[in-house]
Amino acid sequence: MSEVTRPARQAAPAAGARRRAPAAASGPLAWFLAGLVVALYATGAVLTYLTRDLQVSFEGVGSVHPLVFAALGLVIARRQPRNPIGWLLIGCGALTLVVANAELYAVLDYRTRHGTLPLGREAVLAEAAAFLVAVLYGLAILLFPDGTLPSRRWRWVLWAYLIACALFMAYEFIGQATVLTVTHLRVDLTGSPLNNPDPAGVAARVARVGQQAGAVIVVCWLAFVGRQVAGYRHAAGERRQQLKWLMAGGAVCLLAVIVTLVAGNYSSPAAHALQAAATVGVAALPVGIAVGILRYRLYDIDRIISRTLAYAIITGLLVGVYAGLVLLATRVLPFSTPVAVAASTLAAAALFSPLRRRVQRAVDQRFNRARYDADKTVAAFAGRLQDAVDLDMIRDDLAGVVRQALAPAYVSVWLNQRQ
Repeated sequence: MSEVTRPARQAAPAAGARRRAPAAASGPLAWFLAGLVVALYATGAVLTYLTRDLQVSFEGVGSVHPLVFAALGLVIARRQPRNPIGWLLIGCGALTLVVANAELYAVLDYRTRHGTLPLGREAVLAEAAAFLVAVLYGLAILLFPDGTLPSRRWRWVLWAYLIACALFMAYEFIGQATVLTVTHLRVDLTGSPLNNPDPAGVAARVARVGQQAGAVIVVCWLAFVGRQVAGYRHAAGERRQQLKWLMAGGAVCLLAVIVTLVAGNYSSPAAHALQAAATVGVAALPVGIAVGILRYRLYDIDRIISRTLAYAIITGLLVGVYAGLVLLATRVLPFSTPVAVAASTLAAAALFSPLRRRVQRAVDQRFNRARYDADKTVAAFAGRLQDAVDLDMIRDDLAGVVRQALAPAYVSVWLNQRQ
């Protein structure tokens, strides 16, 4: 019988490994996307310096909401890789920066270098991807906070939303793709084309259908916000507070997106002011999500913040100690550079463990209070255990410590009476 059951026992870990494979692969992908966001910020900074176009830079590279989206998305994708919220947030941040860099490159090519740079028309065409950011915004509002639909009936709404977004995206790209036929393309201060012709024939008819799908998208956005409002009315406790912040940020962001679509492309001073106000309003959604996550401990964020902050402080302190010891040994004391570097490296390595414990304890006291209180309770119990001789008192004290530190529903202590 053991020979029969052995293959099943060996197959179980393999199946579990296959189930864990997507989660394991999601970590490097999340870090890759976060690195892409950092690279896009650096590229945007260079393009801003070359173009001196602070207006476009303010909307994308100079705005904080892409960074907020990407940072929160990285945290959620690392902790809950199967939850689409994290990937949606990273996508929002990355797409916003891609569009901003495309606009800056178009300005650099057609307003500064007179169309002599490569891929200038492709950069103008890539500006149409700005609508994809709005698509991800809507999905983030719908799926917050656990990444699932409220019921099976919402699948029809989700499919209608995705189809309408695909049609409207086709309208955007068809209208922008006419830049490929212009001999001498001109763009405005934001990189948008000025002299591209309107589409004709079948492309024009498809574009008109896509434009009409915009009404469906607006209705879906309102439905997404309404769904969260209805959930707020029946929620309680922390979930109610999370939805409160999401509703506030989502409503302001949705209004800002509508204003962006209606105001046009900086065609007048009034439209310019509306666009600037809408750019600030879009940041309300990541701010609402950030407050809902950070303040109410969704996705175990306190522990992540505590670890990140602690290791950042430790790294800074060790780098400072290392640099100080090297300077002291080479400039003040009569040591050669190799000897000073080796001694400083050994000193920094020796300081790592005690410094990490002290810094982690101080950071946990502020940002991860649950662990700090639990560690403090366990340490106090260990101190009392050194002088305890009564077994019944130790048992009762142990049960009390477990209740205080972990707050379980039931506690039992099993004692082995065999000698």
